[in-house]
Amino acid sequence: MKSHPKIIDRILERIRESQTICIAGHIRPDGDCIGSELGLALALLKEGKEVVCWNEDPLPQKYAFLDPGHVVQKPKGAPEFDLVIALDCASFERLGAIGPAVEHRKQLINIDHHQSNTRYGDLNWIAGREASTGELVFRMIRVAGWPISASIADCLFTAVSTDTGSFQYPTTKPVTYHTAGELVKLGAHLDTICNEVYQSYSLSRVRLLKHVYNHFHLTCNNRIAYLWLKAADFARTGADRNDTEGLIDHIRDIEPVVVACIFEEVEPELTRISLRSKSDAVNVNDIAAQFGGGGHRAAAGARIAGRPLSVQRRVIAAVKKALAACP
Repeated sequence: MKSHPKIIDRILERIRESQTICIAGHIRPDGDCIGSELGLALALLKEGKEVVCWNEDPLPQKYAFLDPGHVVQKPKGAPEFDLVIALDCASFERLGAIGPAVEHRKQLINIDHHQSNTRYGDLNWIAGREASTGELVFRMIRVAGWPISASIADCLFTAVSTDTGSFQYPTTKPVTYHTAGELVKLGAHLDTICNEVYQSYSLSRVRLLKHVYNHFHLTCNNRIAYLWLKAADFARTGADRNDTEGLIDHIRDIEPVVVACIFEEVEPELTRISLRSKSDAVNVNDIAAQFGGGGHRAAAGARIAGRPLSVQRRVIAAVKKALAACP
């Protein structure tokens, strides 16, 4: 076995000492969150642990194929757990309703790859240079020597693939491809994953995508693309919040664009922003941090209170400032 971070040994020691375990993910879970949660949950269930897998928000339909047994559920009560493992969650607040539900716990372990992670666990394994949390879970399972079934491989491959933009983002490293290759050897079903995740969209999402192309804006010599998603847009298209995943890529991919931003109305005076950068010189994690958010150098977000137009002006001004500082 190759050398590995000592924190893995400490985490595995806590897992072996625990019987009742809650695996938790962030609000509005994406593919890395869901895949990491389910991959670890299935591995621990095979080890005889009593495991629940909780998310505040429902499982997005595009990832339902990973969970035929309905392992992922909403929080139920506030039982006492020997151990809570938070995955892919940069702050305790992003656990949402799970936070109060896991109040009665003996230990909290925080495993994540976001550079902005606040290290809120009793044990923290934060690998900000890694492309996905799924890779961390895979490495931990390997160190533990637990078997990886085809179902676990499906979950972890989905985690790695989605958080690297199907291996297109600059965070993708040689080890990422190695991990993906190992998961394919272990039985990951590429045809099913590709069809469910990348080649099957609801009609409501297509309507929302039509809205994207009809209503996006360009500014700063076409180097900034931005778009608003209002509550009325969801009502009109029949889309839900999960249908927004990946929409920002469509405006980010416009050739002159350096930074893309989606403003999403959460409440009349609460806006969720998503930021993407195509330039190493523009760190959107730093921009998001100005508004209490975070993420990665090329992908970040935040929730901002205030009047929508004021929020837009402040965020666009911050992006313009970052662009102006580019060499």
